[in-house]
Amino acid sequence: MTTVSRRVDRVLDKLDIGPTPMSDHSAMIIAPGQNAWTDPFLVMGEEFVNQPGFEWHPHRGMETVTLILNGALEHGDSMGNAGVLGPGDVQWMTAGRGIIHREVAARAEQAHVIQLWVNLPAHRKLVPTRYQDLRAGTHAVHTEPGVLVQLISGEVGEARALALNHWPILGLVITLDPKTAYRQVLDGDQRAFAYVLSGQAEIGGRTVHAGQIAWSDPVSRPGDPTTLALNTGDGDDQTKVMLFAGRPIGESVYASGPFVMNTRAEIEQAYRDFHSGKFGSIPRHTRLPSGT
Repeated sequence: MTTVSRRVDRVLDKLDIGPTPMSDHSAMIIAPGQNAWTDPFLVMGEEFVNQPGFEWHPHRGMETVTLILNGALEHGDSMGNAGVLGPGDVQWMTAGRGIIHREVAARAEQAHVIQLWVNLPAHRKLVPTRYQDLRAGTHAVHTEPGVLVQLISGEVGEARALALNHWPILGLVITLDPKTAYRQVLDGDQRAFAYVLSGQAEIGGRTVHAGQIAWSDPVSRPGDPTTLALNTGDGDDQTKVMLFAGRPIGESVYASGPFVMNTRAEIEQAYRDFHSGKFGSIPRHTRLPSGT
């Protein structure tokens, strides 16, 4: 079977927002409301979380994937879970039928994080809530000369990530030495994005710099193999790329604040359920005192 080489359909700069009450600096990498171009991915932001950070707030109908680039991020939820994530850690949270949680900088530090929202299909919107803390030292890896692929979700070669999915997602952090070429195999019906965390690379024939995101849309039928080429040029520094791919869900999206459903009626029900206590309650005590 002939393998199709993918192209990059568009390259976009992240949008710097600046300081907010929750973050020393905020940026939007995937803007909301562009579902036809980003499905199954909803939104992705970069935050330098300070105090007070993102205090107790609800979610329903989607999943969040949080990558800790630096610092320490404390989390807690209405199920009584609490903990701290450090550099290289990833958290995959299934909001599902409803959760209340918090994300703040731990120990008065600043936490540099990227958070991606992944959509769920209608029949999985109300699944039970779940946290998966994927620690830096536990990531499956795939290596080639000059290439380190850390797996957050999905499979590469013989390596398989630990994350459990309600919708199949490939999630990778790829580190490339200078003058290195790498080809990532993707199903033909997947939409992929590559966000350059540091350095620069030629991706699918387009030059992409740090702070830019490159999109590759579905090109063929399910199961047909395609490849996305990444190449680095001369220089002394490594390039690090966040690469995610998933098949578009193809359903209507109705979002309001922290809730992502398919219809307005479902959003209204989400607000009723939240205000009536069906998401649980904010714990009086988390394992880590607030503000530490």
